[in-house]
Amino acid sequence: MAYPEPHGGITRWLLGFVPSQVAVRWPERLRACAGALLGIALTGGATAFLLGSTSTIPMLVAPMGASTVLLFAAPASPLAQPWSIIGGNIVSAVVGVACTQWIASPLGAAALAVSLAIGLMSILRCLHPPSGAVALTAVLGGPSIHAMGYGFVLAPVALQSFALLGSALVYHAITGHRYPHGGVQHADPAISDDAPVAAGITHADVEAVLRRRTEWLDIDPGDLEALLRETEWQAYARTFSELNCGDIMSRRMRPVPATATLDGARRLLNGQGVAVLPVIDASRRVIGSVALEDLRQTRHGGWAAMLVAVLLRPWREAAVGISTVGQTATRADEHGTIDAGASIAELVPLFAQSDRQCVAVLDANRQLAGIITQADLIAGMYRHTRAPQRVAA
Repeated sequence: MAYPEPHGGITRWLLGFVPSQVAVRWPERLRACAGALLGIALTGGATAFLLGSTSTIPMLVAPMGASTVLLFAAPASPLAQPWSIIGGNIVSAVVGVACTQWIASPLGAAALAVSLAIGLMSILRCLHPPSGAVALTAVLGGPSIHAMGYGFVLAPVALQSFALLGSALVYHAITGHRYPHGGVQHADPAISDDAPVAAGITHADVEAVLRRRTEWLDIDPGDLEALLRETEWQAYARTFSELNCGDIMSRRMRPVPATATLDGARRLLNGQGVAVLPVIDASRRVIGSVALEDLRQTRHGGWAAMLVAVLLRPWREAAVGISTVGQTATRADEHGTIDAGASIAELVPLFAQSDRQCVAVLDANRQLAGIITQADLIAGMYRHTRAPQRVAA
């Protein structure tokens, strides 16, 4: 007869303190460190430049260090979004200054300031953990901070918050990292409640589960839905692991020759009804890709702006010396191609973790053998599921 371990409950409780394994790769960690370095340096430099090195306003307030961790190391968190840092820091600064002026006891003012800051940030949907430290700084920052009064809200808090956010926006854009996350697109009325997220799961299901939660989940609903879709794709790919890319690739789609003119490339993409195609050289080696949006070179500025852009396109292209697709194609990398013998499971991260719409399939000679789109992947898996039924019939 087995007896329960006397201290099993305590052991399990203590094991709860062990952090879970971090899935973030080292290049991403180093990218976050470099971003924090530049963000803090630029924020402090902007304060010194605008206010002068002899100003009584601190060059950096401590809560900006905590905001930096979120903005650069956890940019997908809802707590790290632009409205969170700007709204959270400003609201907390106002609350902290008000409590300092209304309550004589520093301890009482500090406790009330943090409590009110959390409540207001929750109401205004700008919860930002470092903002609690902003409220404390306004109360416990000493005579120099108290002397600023509500000026503390504008400088240093608002000034440094905007400077840090600006550096994060620029840095993430330069390094090709998506930021900000979430936002208006998840409140888009065009997204119906019965919009499918994954097999058997709809947008309404995700919203209903999140509303029932009694604790804060540090993930954007859109990112959660994307994870569900990617997990579904991974499960499908595992199920159909015997299929390889050569089995499902399309040979009918024509790639774009590097020597094609820009107008010729536009016609080729429009004729095949796709938004992006690989670009090949004379030896049928993939040298990059070209997207229809890049060839259009238009902006959302109304019909007048689009008409002007179309009319001026030939002169603009001639002015910069661009005459062929090979001169404007996005260079190929190892993530834009796949071997014909590779399992379709390897397609999942290529499609799910980026905006990629097609993947070039290479033969044994590293030449283009075919093209796989998301539609090809789905159709190939469907044909595979129907094949045993046809044989049985």
